[in-house]
Amino acid sequence: MAFETAAAASPASHAESGAAVSYATNLQVYVYVLFFAFGGITSLNDVIIPKLKALFTLSYGEVMLVQSAFFAAYFIVSIPAAALVRRIGYIRSAVVGLLTMTVGCLLFIPASSFGLFGLFLIALFVLASGITTVQVVANPLISMLGPVRTASSRLTFAQAFNSLGTTIFPYVGSILILGSLATVDAKTLSGAALDAFRGAETQVVVHTYMGLAVALVLVAAVMWLRRKSLVEVPAAPTPILRAFNLLARPRFAFGALCIFLYVGGEVAIGSVIVNYLMQSSVLGLPGDIAGKHLPYYWGGAMLGRFIGAWLLRLFAPGKVLACAAAAVIVLLTISANSIGVVSGWSLLAIGLFNSIMFPTIFTLASEGLGKRAAEGSGVICVAIVGGAVVPLVTGTAADVWGLKHALIVPAVCYCTILAFGWFARRPLQA
Repeated sequence: MAFETAAAASPASHAESGAAVSYATNLQVYVYVLFFAFGGITSLNDVIIPKLKALFTLSYGEVMLVQSAFFAAYFIVSIPAAALVRRIGYIRSAVVGLLTMTVGCLLFIPASSFGLFGLFLIALFVLASGITTVQVVANPLISMLGPVRTASSRLTFAQAFNSLGTTIFPYVGSILILGSLATVDAKTLSGAALDAFRGAETQVVVHTYMGLAVALVLVAAVMWLRRKSLVEVPAAPTPILRAFNLLARPRFAFGALCIFLYVGGEVAIGSVIVNYLMQSSVLGLPGDIAGKHLPYYWGGAMLGRFIGAWLLRLFAPGKVLACAAAAVIVLLTISANSIGVVSGWSLLAIGLFNSIMFPTIFTLASEGLGKRAAEGSGVICVAIVGGAVVPLVTGTAADVWGLKHALIVPAVCYCTILAFGWFARRPLQA
């Protein structure tokens, strides 16, 4: 049995229009919780990267495999997740995603016990597979729960809850994980002593993700109780790869490319912030204090999304997107060519302008998809694999040129986003 995703916005009861609006509003609250959860957990990668880099004595290129393993899930799982939504519906698919995330969190236990970097990568991949499924559900669903005209504004507002998670989680994670950075240099150990050291030091990571596993099970239980909140009409099943023919639409294809580049650029910057701020030429901070600065980056995105939700009601979304991309390019240039406070805070300020990019690119690219919205969401979530590629390229560049010069990689990404904003500045003609 497949389900027509266009019906996902229909509340179970239509006795009164007022009741229908109330039901849709209640459902939006649950979707906001999903945005908060997967945003916060994703941002914890920025905290565990410096931890694992120190424990496993990795280069920047090697430790960026954390992001590669995590975001590779979007490439592999997005289209199957979209097919799952069509088969069992939005709410049930969200529950499947949450339980998969729980399994990923629990896999940190054997990863720590064996003290192997590769096992951490496997745990992150499984965790991200669940997040991918939840995101394939959440993006089109929140867009459907209201008028088409305000879809960009509504998704931007939902992304603000995503940013609330990315603001809170890194701060707490820095206290729990980076606050216990070992005073022993892993390079001085070998054999059984090194394995024991890594196992002990990664316990703080395990405890953090165990707590998340408990919370995810609770959220999944609540979502399961709400599984009949939507009326989803049966529809004819379609081939899983059919979604990719949407790339024949120039606007959609350009938008999918920009999702690839935006996620890659945002993740690359977030991944290097801690090490960037630790440099003597920037702020020279210890690891845990540098980690506590991550909320300024992600918190800027949260603040910007509330502001952006308002701006997008007043100005063409494409123009707002182009201006935001231009501001990021300026900030990257300033940070790479300055020192001290200016260099550090220019990089942190980028979060404010990142704020509206994902939801705006998503809605501009998806404009006019109609009943194929879930398929489009699946393809766009495949493009999130940019978070696996761009950080790896940035890390490799940092090993060769240094962190500052490596900022040219995300700068190129934002130049392309600027071009898309200008390209899509006018509504799509039917």
